Amino acid sequence: MKPGDLLSVDLISDDQTLMIWAFDQRGETTLNSLNLAVTMHLDTQNFDSEEFLSWLRSLGGQDDSNIPCHALSNQSEPVFLKSNADITVWLAFPVSPVDLVDGKASNSVHISHQPSCSSSPMLPNLLGDTRDEFTVKRGSAEAYEVKKGEYIQIIDVQGQQCSDFMAFRAKGLDQNKEWMIDSTATRTMVRGAYPRPGLYDKFFDQDLQPLLNVVQDTCGRHDTFGLACTARGYEERGFPGHLNCSDNMSLALDPFGVQRRSAWPAINFFWNTWIDHNRQQLMTAESYSRPGDYVVMRAMEDLVCVSTACPDDIDPINGWNPTDIHVRIYRPDTPIRRAVAYREKEDAPMSISQESAFHERLAPLTEHFAPARDLWAPVNFPATGALGEYWACRNAVTLQDMSGLRKYDIIGPDAEALLQHALTRNVAKLAVWRGTYTLMCDDSGHVIDDGTLFRLDDHLFRWCCGSEESGRTLTALADEMNLQVRINEMRNSLPNLAIQGPRSRDLLKKICFFQPNVPNLDHMNWFGVSVARMNDRNGAPFMISRSGYTGELGYEVFCAKSHAVEVWDAIMTAGQEFGIKPMGSEALEIIRIEAGLAAANAEFASGVDAFEAGLGFAVDLRKESFRGKDALERNASNPRCVLKGLLFDCDDVPHHGAPLYVGERQVGQITSATRSPSLECAIAMARVLVEHAKNGTVLEVGLLDGRMKRLNATVTDIPFIDPQRKRARA
Repeated sequence: MKPGDLLSVDLISDDQTLMIWAFDQRGETTLNSLNLAVTMHLDTQNFDSEEFLSWLRSLGGQDDSNIPCHALSNQSEPVFLKSNADITVWLAFPVSPVDLVDGKASNSVHISHQPSCSSSPMLPNLLGDTRDEFTVKRGSAEAYEVKKGEYIQIIDVQGQQCSDFMAFRAKGLDQNKEWMIDSTATRTMVRGAYPRPGLYDKFFDQDLQPLLNVVQDTCGRHDTFGLACTARGYEERGFPGHLNCSDNMSLALDPFGVQRRSAWPAINFFWNTWIDHNRQQLMTAESYSRPGDYVVMRAMEDLVCVSTACPDDIDPINGWNPTDIHVRIYRPDTPIRRAVAYREKEDAPMSISQESAFHERLAPLTEHFAPARDLWAPVNFPATGALGEYWACRNAVTLQDMSGLRKYDIIGPDAEALLQHALTRNVAKLAVWRGTYTLMCDDSGHVIDDGTLFRLDDHLFRWCCGSEESGRTLTALADEMNLQVRINEMRNSLPNLAIQGPRSRDLLKKICFFQPNVPNLDHMNWFGVSVARMNDRNGAPFMISRSGYTGELGYEVFCAKSHAVEVWDAIMTAGQEFGIKPMGSEALEIIRIEAGLAAANAEFASGVDAFEAGLGFAVDLRKESFRGKDALERNASNPRCVLKGLLFDCDDVPHHGAPLYVGERQVGQITSATRSPSLECAIAMARVLVEHAKNGTVLEVGLLDGRMKRLNATVTDIPFIDPQRKRARA
């Protein structure tokens, strides 16, 4: 917060306490800058304190239990706090791990920050110790030197501003050789249009030597196909003498002895381009970048770099209004983690991808991670490989980090009424300590989200789902219906693991301690839920459910972040005698397709109703009413298409969206496909017109524009394996 900034705190109920503490730029406490008195000292055991303590230590501040804070409680009206200095404010709800697991955590709070001066653009927070920083003014370019190991942060200050970038090996320039980023070599090596944080994260030169690796990217839409804008490009459109990036780059690079060019190849950060596959043309439009979006790269050699602030004001690429670019250079020892941006929706605030609570144990086992919403999740583990993980799940037991799931606690006397209206199952029939797979639909019957609903008490439910749209929908319905209910978004405070496979129950019997007043493993049928502790009555608390995403016998465990590593270690140790293996998303994708389980943006997506997504079994049309029921009743009696399985007579795996044909007429499309290790052939789920959905019908999957290559596939039921779900029910 800057001097004069306002912070408003709203919706603190009588049973809530919000902790507030403030620090100056040196990490010294300064609650008086908010006109607050010290009322207690910080207890880091009662909130997720890792990020806070890491931040405090980076400033040289103390991280012990004597940090003073102010406890705010019993506030029926919003509280407004005004800063009189340049400070950083932290807020937290204290809650014990037991209350978190049991669903008794505090309610959410509304925080609003109003800057005193909102007209000037705000740069993102520093990522660490900077060696240099400067602004590239609109319509100009700046060249600069970067040492090996240093980080470059290129910031789009006001949003929708293209910045051309090029880097040269300094050693090459000393020898009059221009070894620089080569776009074609880079695209070939990273197997994509441009590198991203992760496994394929590097920019290469023409000798296939890496020059930079991408560490963070908050925009995720750039260009490596086009040139930096040129004088000729403007001349041919009637603008002779227009400023252009190529000439600006040549001028900026002159002091380093770089040969001038009339057209510079460049990495065009924040330039939004794509290929029109019908016309095979390179297309462009306004940038996706927001104010403060940035890219961070680490230099792998001593480099000479150049960055521009593109002057183009006759195209949409800069939002029709060119602005500045800001560059920061950080020292090599700056701890900048690999990350991409995550936004719950297009206009939501940006968050940077985090490491899972289990990352301390996952990182030594694999380097192949991919974003799972706002967390990094392992794709596979090289010691076993995806195929080995698959067979471990089929024949033994696996452990998988599933913390990217969204969790919501719905609490209050009207909780059942809200869920009864929002979900397709009959929630009134759901007993305490039971769960059910169900859907959330819109008024058209299209699936918004799917998930598992658990009933932990008469007026306490936990909704584990795939998308934050669930939370927004529940909140809107509760307001619309004027219901007395709280919807607590758990975010990443309740990480979870999936223990899946035929030996999963044997493993858990070794380590689970249950109190006599809750169901134990012998009492937990399919979709049962309970609370337990690790090993004995004093062990780490966790929620356990008999559920999963594999079709095998399996369980899921939900714990507090502070106990995550302890829970992982206990499960892995107990699982050694059963052949336990960690599993990643690649193996899970194979197994869930064999099991005929639906996925978002595949089997269900915008414009696809619950029956077309193959999820009619989760719709109870006997319920008196629920959102989307009228549309689903109409569609159920006159379906256009159904979800079916396809068995191929080859190992070729078609891509998502590949068309299905009868002769020259398209009759469906692939939603998910893989090669089945158990069936030893390619399989797929597909949405097929009802006239062609009879089992045994032979259809053709079109590849290479749907015409030049065809794969024969036979229509069958799903699941492909264990159609009666006997394994999961065992």
